[in-house]
Amino acid sequence: MTIDALPRKRSGGRAARRALRAAPDFQMLPGLHNKIPTCEIMTGSQVERIDAASMDILENIGVIFRDDIALADWKSAGAKVEGDRVFPDRGLVRDLIATIPATFTYHARDPKKNVALGGDKSIFVPMTGAPYLRDLEDVRRNPTLDDLAMFHKLAHMLPALHSSAHHIVEPYDHPISQRHLRITYSSMKHSDKTFMGMTTSPKNAEDVIDMCRILFGADFIESHPVVTGNCNGNSPLVWDETMLGAMRAFSRANQPVLCSPFVLGGANTPASVAASVAQLNAEALSALAYTQVIRRGAPAIYGHYLSTVSMKSGAPMAGTPEISLMNFMIGQMARFYDVPWRTSNTLGGAKTFDAQAGYESATTLSAVMHAGAHYIWHSAGWNEAGMHCSVAKFIVDAEQCAMAHRMASGVNFDDFDDALAAVPDVGPGGHYLGHPHTQENFQTAFFMPEMFDNNSIEQWQAEGAVEITERALTQAKMLLQNYQEPVLDIAKDEELRAYISRRESEIPAADELNQSY
Repeated sequence: MTIDALPRKRSGGRAARRALRAAPDFQMLPGLHNKIPTCEIMTGSQVERIDAASMDILENIGVIFRDDIALADWKSAGAKVEGDRVFPDRGLVRDLIATIPATFTYHARDPKKNVALGGDKSIFVPMTGAPYLRDLEDVRRNPTLDDLAMFHKLAHMLPALHSSAHHIVEPYDHPISQRHLRITYSSMKHSDKTFMGMTTSPKNAEDVIDMCRILFGADFIESHPVVTGNCNGNSPLVWDETMLGAMRAFSRANQPVLCSPFVLGGANTPASVAASVAQLNAEALSALAYTQVIRRGAPAIYGHYLSTVSMKSGAPMAGTPEISLMNFMIGQMARFYDVPWRTSNTLGGAKTFDAQAGYESATTLSAVMHAGAHYIWHSAGWNEAGMHCSVAKFIVDAEQCAMAHRMASGVNFDDFDDALAAVPDVGPGGHYLGHPHTQENFQTAFFMPEMFDNNSIEQWQAEGAVEITERALTQAKMLLQNYQEPVLDIAKDEELRAYISRRESEIPAADELNQSY
């Protein structure tokens, strides 16, 4: 169960208002209704130029599909296939992607937390895939299943996060071959928001779908999106057997899949923003089209992971101008094809939660919001180029998403006349702090960050000179102390546990524990 939001009525003076501000509020914010005008950085003719270049790549260079089933599927769909290379013509590609739903709704375990996606509706999703974490004491170490559960609990309680994702961190204390089962169960058990499903192998993806059938009902998921899969391409222009098999598992079950080329600009794409987007677009279109070869009308999401590569070290970079430009361009291309799209958010390459991490994350978040992205992934915790998830950054990133949510909601004119009526009451030279309108509306008129300290330096020093990392870790500990597990139907819980037990008995686990833990 979630803790109900406390009432916002004025009562009891300054002390009561301070207590009200400090009281935890875990109510999930509605899905993001983005009213910010999208940044159209390309002209119409430039959009068409990218489209034409991408179609030329598909028709004349082709895309490798390293999977016999996919090659047979493409042949049946009418595409030209030579060896493991597919050359879909633009007419076939356009016909296929036209059947992808432009909008759909994710259905959560708690129906009050269902969220729409597409059009001007978006969601914030935490980071995933970190092999390390910076924990509640800011120590960098290998994660465990308990650490993963901790992040799922935080995702459940942080209002701006709309999903519990899946393997936010890798649980090194569990065999790799069986890990997907425990990760999926943790997502389902510790939160009642929508979540992601592992696509580390076709069979692992099928296990996720089976567990979703247990949780939601087989008939229900046949027509209702409940989980998201991610399939990464191998740029340039390759899709492998593992990702394609996982894609089939999700698309056959009518569950959304992110079709995500993995861009390291200048390394696996040309050293050009526009040409990189043309290649990425071709890769994404080939996968999007294939989802519709698998099942017409199945939801699919135009995906990507964007970074540029340092020509000094070869390391991926975050928060660069070119990444923002590519986000703007990809948003335009997705709207051109009328499909929802995914991006990555609040990315940082810093090794600690420092100013670099903040600048990189804020730059990316701003671009993502103005680009009109829908599935806004890696929205909390990402640092060190994804090598670790920071508890402190997770908390602050989520608050940044809450501020972005407020900004994207636009200007509220509902109390415009009442607020203007305060102007003659105060008159020239006065102030509004004690006015009844201010007293009644101060909680909602302006966003008041919990993690940022805006007090005087004297007050900050008197209160211990606590910097943001320590404040965020204190907040995380408070949240975890107040966590209440959302009730899971006992029969479904028992069936999920039985499924995990059976599958673990069938999957070899010997010698697969990561010995670095």
